[in-house]
Amino acid sequence: MSTIKITSIVLAIAVAAILPTLWPNPYYIHLMVVIGIYAILLLGLDIVVGYVGEVSLGHAALFGIGAYTAGVLNFQLGVPFLLAVPVSIAVTGLFGAILALPALRVNGPYLAMVTLAFGTIIQILINEMTFLTNGPLGLSVRKPIWFSHQVTGTDYYYIVLLSLVLALLVVQRILKSHLGRAFEALHDSPIASDCMGVSVYAYKVYAFVLSAGLAGLAGSLFTYSEEYISPNSYNFELTILFLLAVIMGGRKSRTGPILGAIIVVMLPNVLSDIDLFRKISTGIAVVAIAYSAYMISVRLRSFKQVTIPVLVTGALAVSGYVMDNITDQRLTIFGVMILFVVYYLPNGIMGFLRSIVMKVRPQWVHRHTVILEQGDKQHIWSVPDHPVTAQGYLLEARNIVMQFGGLKALNEVNLAIAKNTVHGLIGPNGSGKSTMMNVLTGIYKPTSGEIQFNGKIITGTTPSSIAGEGIARTFQNVQLFGEMTAIENVLVGLHHTFRHSLIDVVFHTPRCLKEKHAAEIRAASLLQFVGLSDLANDEARNLPYGKQRLLEIARALALNPSLLLLDEPAAGLTAPDIKELIVMINKIRGHGISVILIEHHMDVVMSICDTVTVLDFGQKIAEGNPATVQSNEKVIEAYLGGSAKAE
Repeated sequence: MSTIKITSIVLAIAVAAILPTLWPNPYYIHLMVVIGIYAILLLGLDIVVGYVGEVSLGHAALFGIGAYTAGVLNFQLGVPFLLAVPVSIAVTGLFGAILALPALRVNGPYLAMVTLAFGTIIQILINEMTFLTNGPLGLSVRKPIWFSHQVTGTDYYYIVLLSLVLALLVVQRILKSHLGRAFEALHDSPIASDCMGVSVYAYKVYAFVLSAGLAGLAGSLFTYSEEYISPNSYNFELTILFLLAVIMGGRKSRTGPILGAIIVVMLPNVLSDIDLFRKISTGIAVVAIAYSAYMISVRLRSFKQVTIPVLVTGALAVSGYVMDNITDQRLTIFGVMILFVVYYLPNGIMGFLRSIVMKVRPQWVHRHTVILEQGDKQHIWSVPDHPVTAQGYLLEARNIVMQFGGLKALNEVNLAIAKNTVHGLIGPNGSGKSTMMNVLTGIYKPTSGEIQFNGKIITGTTPSSIAGEGIARTFQNVQLFGEMTAIENVLVGLHHTFRHSLIDVVFHTPRCLKEKHAAEIRAASLLQFVGLSDLANDEARNLPYGKQRLLEIARALALNPSLLLLDEPAAGLTAPDIKELIVMINKIRGHGISVILIEHHMDVVMSICDTVTVLDFGQKIAEGNPATVQSNEKVIEAYLGGSAKAE
């Protein structure tokens, strides 16, 4: 971490520490406590929403579970604060797993509905289980007494501040580790994640549990802050408020959730004071006009594009001076402001500010610079050493049938891949080549047939398990993790090399740091191998299409495979790049890795393949060395659209 960042963090904590002396009013101190508590929950919610990319409408319920766990332990059993809080974290984490296990079998709006139903059920249970929760009457607790001292509102502010700082530290370390990269990869491309050995389902559950644990911490702190809790405190409106806070503050940012918490807690109170609203709305309007004028002057926006934002912010400012009382219109204005931020700042306020900073101050120095220099001097990978089947084949696919409804995409296809060879798989569009790739890597489960790899039957196993066995692949349509840099993409491929635990990540143990450093050096060396060292710190989505193809190969090689499946790797490459690709594939084979190559560039297939298999309408019509296949009459007729005699 840079000196500037450390200094900024220390200053931020110092400012937060002196706030109670600047605003000693108990009401303001209580608002700051609520902001801190909400920020802790939003840090966890951002893991699910911002990184994994799932919409959860159940976090108000998880918040309530944490609150009621602490409340019940204190009210019913007299359990002290320092024991009730960690128990609340553990119990809520368990409920997070209970929610995730069935909910993550579905996606999109169905997941949102499942989590919403979970929230409704929890609220009903809290209301009905009177023997435990005291039902609608709620629970009353007292702030803890430590060393004969009753904790005051100001004391509790510092307890929450310490909890927030620790939560920030833990979340930052998790999200900057291999776990954070796994979460982010799930968001960008679940299929590619699975094929990189990162189990989509397992890591989504992992994310929900971590997020729930933070919700439990926030809920338990909320109980002692309010000193009274009831079932109505954790309703659907609170869930929507949490989601809006994450979106407005900015996802994938530690400061975003804090800013979001400040907005959702303070804005309703700001809107209660007409004079304060006038000052803030005028300031927003001035900033919006100045920024719009700048964007027009540098031709990044047209006058038409900035008209509506300027008019809305201007109207907001004017409305403050027209109205004598804002109380009746408070909710309407609150809703308009939220919609404005969500629509015009899709990356949130912090995302908007970050984009401005990046334009003003380019990142000349990056943390991976030294790593890249060290990576250039390292070996690319160690030669795989896996047992081979008795017949001498690395992989055998026997009588594979893949049926979609009444259509057989593959019909009794047999494929045998010898070790240390490049095996071409060709055929016209729709012949079943990519389907065969998906069957071999576990994305599709074959209707019938058997696949044996390294002497082990892998038919029907998950893509992540197959990747762990030593089969890596690229995709016909590039499946990169777009918001991650090139080197971070390769590090996802090295996910299997990390053996340290969550505890190691949180405490930055020597084992964790050693594995992290070794993985970064190896990732840098793989980028050097494919010629992308200079682009290591660029986001994958910003790379030229041909470079994205090369990055996919580097990421696949990070799995240290014994079999590499390349699906049209020459697509998008120039003629010189194709020549380099041929050299690269030969080098890959030289490292003891067998290759299955799907390619429409026949010069590539014929120049490097030892064996070529031809598919047509899901059936194998020819197989042999390139010269034999090239002169096969069935191949000429099916693949080239003519006959040998016609030529």
